[in-house]
Amino acid sequence: GLLSSWLRDLICDQMDQGGVVPVVVPNMIEKFGANAGWGDAATVVPWVLYQRFGDKRILERQYESMRAWVEVLANLAGENFLWDHGFQFGDWLDPSAPQDNPAAAKTDPYLLATAYFAHSTDILARTAALLGKTEEAAHYNELVQHIRSAFSREYVTPAGRLMSDAATAYCLALSFNLLSTVKQRVNAVKQLARIVRENDYHISTGFIGTPLVCDTLCEHGYCEDAYKLLMQTSIPSWLYPVTRGATTIWERWDAIRPDGSIPKSGMLSFNHYALGAVVDWLHRTVAGLAPGEPGYRKIRFHPMPGPGLSHASARHKTPYGMAEAGWRIEKDQIHYQLTVPPNTCADVRLREAHFKIIKVGSGEHTWIYSLNS
Repeated sequence: GLLSSWLRDLICDQMDQGGVVPVVVPNMIEKFGANAGWGDAATVVPWVLYQRFGDKRILERQYESMRAWVEVLANLAGENFLWDHGFQFGDWLDPSAPQDNPAAAKTDPYLLATAYFAHSTDILARTAALLGKTEEAAHYNELVQHIRSAFSREYVTPAGRLMSDAATAYCLALSFNLLSTVKQRVNAVKQLARIVRENDYHISTGFIGTPLVCDTLCEHGYCEDAYKLLMQTSIPSWLYPVTRGATTIWERWDAIRPDGSIPKSGMLSFNHYALGAVVDWLHRTVAGLAPGEPGYRKIRFHPMPGPGLSHASARHKTPYGMAEAGWRIEKDQIHYQLTVPPNTCADVRLREAHFKIIKVGSGEHTWIYSLNS
């Protein structure tokens, strides 16, 4: 309800600016133009709501807003299909950025902008297809291919190295399907894992890369590195604020420094969601509770336990009722549990069962495996 209402506000402010989505909605800051990752809320938020609730009406209502945003980007990119000019927030608050210049990230802002141009266009093409807009779906699918080709020519070597040798750059390229060959994808994820390890499992991403890094590692076989990144406690890390007594997510990784001092940046919130986006990965991958189909009509239970944790669980109120999932380690056994709501089913994939798909229906399910077998 809240996000659906907010999207109505987004439409009002967006149409007042000729299709440009302001960086804040309601629009209290008018000095910034189109910005990648911020304005893409026009496509990303409706798409995620559809994935979580399975209600096409949100896509029907927001479709013209989604299309208007992508058309703005297409006009900005022009015939070379690269969004390569104008101010960008970029990978905002990359921990390596100077205190007085939080946009100065390791990832090139235009690499990031073009990646999001492709991502929003891909979402729009998928939405058009779902709504039966066949010609528009074909048009935007073709546009996506042009953007991906342009991205590859401009930013990617044949071996899969990116112009910006940074974690966020590799996460974007892998997550948004911007690498055209298997060789590029294999080498890109190796480079991502190398960067994570060379930083001694400290965070090296800002607002854009932080939600993607653990998912990207786990999806490509580097889940142990994701866990080590998660369990780091020294600055910058997710658990460093916990060592300082924090109960909310900070805007900056170093909002309170080890010596107790506070940065004199003039931009400091102690309750700011962006860097806490890792919780989405905790639910879907660590606990294993994710939608297998839009609206959770089918649940995907694919937990990936890792070093540093002995148990994890998540629960989510789906349109069909409460779903619960998790696991715990007791002595030499691992116990998995899953509650599937009425009128739904689940695809279960467990490491100990060799990742074979186990199909189950509504009800409570448990699996117990020996850790020594």
